[in-house]
Amino acid sequence: MSQAYRESLWLFAVTQSLHLVAVSVFVGAILIVDLRLLGWSPVRQSHAAIAQSAQRILLWTGPAVLITGIPQFTTNALRYYASPVFAIKMGLLAVAVVFTMTLRRRVAAADWDRMPSWVPKAVGAISLALWMGVTIGGRWIGFAE
Repeated sequence: MSQAYRESLWLFAVTQSLHLVAVSVFVGAILIVDLRLLGWSPVRQSHAAIAQSAQRILLWTGPAVLITGIPQFTTNALRYYASPVFAIKMGLLAVAVVFTMTLRRRVAAADWDRMPSWVPKAVGAISLALWMGVTIGGRWIGFAE
């Protein structure tokens, strides 16, 4: 598979384009909930409704990001394996996924009147920091040797 991607004029470009679209939609779903947790988004829709809508988007785009990312990884697997930036990105990705699917998900859907006001803000800030780290790490891989 990796050889086919390296030799094809269009296969890698198409896969990378699809990957970037999926990543953009995924990050948008993360961002809208995190901004709501931070109190920086419109309040006409409840935070729980926003989180539920975003969750559906995450469940569809997450696999799309994975499916389009694996072929890209295989084209330079040894280089990525040896890259400390890639290791940092994957570590942040693992932490971000677990955080998003556990604590962030519960806080976003919870009754905020029953928790201190700093809790949603802290969860939103941590989530943003983790996902920004993953995104920056993904871009940094291309520049770090």
